[in-house]
Amino acid sequence: MQGINTVVLVGRLGRQPELRFIDNKTAVLSFPMATSETTFENGYKEQMTQWHNVVMWKALAQSASKMLKKGSLIFLEGRLHHRSYIDGQGINKEITEVIALYYTPLDQNG
Repeated sequence: MQGINTVVLVGRLGRQPELRFIDNKTAVLSFPMATSETTFENGYKEQMTQWHNVVMWKALAQSASKMLKKGSLIFLEGRLHHRSYIDGQGINKEITEVIALYYTPLDQNG
């Protein structure tokens, strides 16, 4: 049996999406996305927010860059991707990203 790597999120963009091009031709769009859930502990309502690093590629990145803005509410489907890199101080960093494969704006502003 093969594994499944699927992520489904509904949340809001935490900042304006950043569009850049790799090798001056491949579009890449990135932005943080917040998802929130409400729990009840000892009679108190508590909201917990998780932040996700989202990346879109190629045509999806270009179309989303025209539609999405900070605060947009979206439905997103994608997959998890783990990678590491060396930062400017030479320290090895690890990051988990959601590679978006599909999205739908859920508000009239997005």
